[in-house]
Amino acid sequence: MTESAHPHANDAMAGPHGADDHGEDHGHDDHAHGDGDTLGPIDSASWGAGLVGIAAGLVVALVLAMSAGWLG
Repeated sequence: MTESAHPHANDAMAGPHGADDHGEDHGHDDHAHGDGDTLGPIDSASWGAGLVGIAAGLVVALVLAMSAGWLG
């Protein structure tokens, strides 16, 4: 594997990352933080569907363990 002088594609435009580079310079925001950015609302339906999926997976694992005789 060969190493490049610019490990990131955008380093050719913005310069290499340094220990003191925190993204405050123009055009190079390392963490995509903007002024006043807030998180959006919580999608309750998606979280609920995810929790139902996890619960269903645990039920399947429990039934499999019972049928294999691992739970007595």
